[in-house]
Parts: sequence; C-alpha cells; structure tokens
Amino acid sequence: MTVLNIASIEKLSLPGLAHQTLAGPRDGLRSVEVWMQTIAPGAQTPRHRHACEEVIVVLRGSGTCEIDGEVLAFGPGSTIILPASVPHQIANTGADELHVIAALGAAPVTVETPAGERIELPWDQHRFSGQVAAG
Repeated sequence: MTVLNIASIEKLSLPGLAHQTLAGPRDGLRSVEVWMQTIAPGAQTPRHRHACEEVIVVLRGSGTCEIDGEVLAFGPGSTIILPASVPHQIANTGADELHVIAALGAAPVTVETPAGERIELPWDQHRFSGQVAAG
C-alpha cells in the first residue's frame, strides 16, 4: 500500500495545462492511471483519443467536452464518461481555472491523435521513473 501527498508529486505542463500523474506504473499499477489536471481559462487539451476508457471528475471550473463531434457543457461536480478510442477534447470556457481528476483504464496510457498518431506528452517519460519531486 502507498499513500502519497499530491503536493509531493511533480507537476509537468503544456501551454495552459498543468498535469500530475497521481498514480500509475511508477506506483506499481498495471491497469489504471489517475491524473490531476488544471486547465487555464481559454485553454484546451489537444483533440485526442486513447485505447482505454476514461472517467473525468470536474472539481472546479466549467467548460465543454467535445466527444466524437458532439459538444457537451459541464461544471463543478460533473462526471464525464468517455468510451475507449473515442476522440475528445476538454476546453475551459470559464473565467477561472478548470480542475479535474481523470481515471484511465490502462497503465501506461498512450495518447493519440484521432488519426492514431502518438502524441508525445511531457509526463510520458516520468511515469516509469519512480521519482517523486518535492513540492
């Protein structure tokens, strides 16, 4: 069993998006990853897909989720359920930061464009390192 403090987990980023892998292969998990992401106002994730199911819980903020061409609005307390391999994109349409936690049914998670090309993300290389950065 492992207990980690979120403040001790390294934050990595893309423009407008901060990411922490809360649990995954680094922690010995083989079938699930848990991510926390903060998306700045006006920012969005790349349009992408992965071969596993994903559940996103919205902690704070509001936005839209484009799922396979359909745009759905969400706010605090919303749960977004995404089937495997379906292209999607999360956008922060609010005035405040958007805070979400995502549980993904694979470890490691490979993120791809809708056409199936791999998207290299800054946190990919850190998931296996076993390193946990201090605050």
